[in-house]
Amino acid sequence: MDFMTALDIGASGLSARRAHLNVISMNLANVKTTRTPEGGPYHRKSVVMAATEVDSPFSKSMRSALDRELRGVRVQGIATDSRALKKVYEPGHPDADKDGYVYYPDINVVEEMANMLTATREYESGVTSVETIKNMFQKALEIGR
Repeated sequence: MDFMTALDIGASGLSARRAHLNVISMNLANVKTTRTPEGGPYHRKSVVMAATEVDSPFSKSMRSALDRELRGVRVQGIATDSRALKKVYEPGHPDADKDGYVYYPDINVVEEMANMLTATREYESGVTSVETIKNMFQKALEIGR
């Protein structure tokens, strides 16, 4: 595997984790959102990721047996969670139904914070790997001098 392919794999992971962190922060920001532009309360979102090729068509034909299974990661989409909404009795709330119940998104703040910590650590490890690749590239250039 060459340095550029390693950087492409690392960059794909960083991009996917950034998207994951954005979705988590969106969930946390909308914990109490009862009215959205689409109508109704906010629904929790999650990121769907998939493995992806990192090679160009030319490099595919030039790769060796060691490089055949290299994959990066990409965000395939943002999925809306199918959890049921939380029904809370608040008769004075402007979005309460005729019986006085308000429907809130079922977002567990502890779960979202745990997801955020995990995604942050994964992002940090991706940054570390990219930094290591850059240092290896610099050392290789120094050897060539």
